[in-house]
Amino acid sequence: MAMAIEIAAVLPEQELESRAIVPVAPHPARRRRSGVDHGRVLAASLARITGRPLLELLARIGPATRQAGASRSQRTEPGRIEFAIRGPVPERVLLVDDVHTTGATLAAATEVLLGGGCRSVRCATFARALAGPVPCLEPSDW
Repeated sequence: MAMAIEIAAVLPEQELESRAIVPVAPHPARRRRSGVDHGRVLAASLARITGRPLLELLARIGPATRQAGASRSQRTEPGRIEFAIRGPVPERVLLVDDVHTTGATLAAATEVLLGGGCRSVRCATFARALAGPVPCLEPSDW
């Protein structure tokens, strides 16, 4: 819930207007292994906080390809991450996932939502993973 509160605090109000909240679905095998769907938990909490509807529209299909340890070029290969639509797609959605690494998962989910009739997809994640060392900023650099 704390992560959803943080996201809600920084989301511009216009990003929520007329938008349904859609979690990025993990592959069923991953969901079984981990026992939890972090993206769905985050999206459901965000929906409760904002009063926006939660729509579980995405189903992960295809082979269960591991993202961990895969290079950026491997992660972004066409067809590596596939989704199917489960139900009618609204015109505007806020796509929610826990971590944004290369953007491959968000891109694949966005593509299928747009192909299903959605006209506007915005994405929100709690964390952004960066490759390589991240320089620290001093307060004077802000």
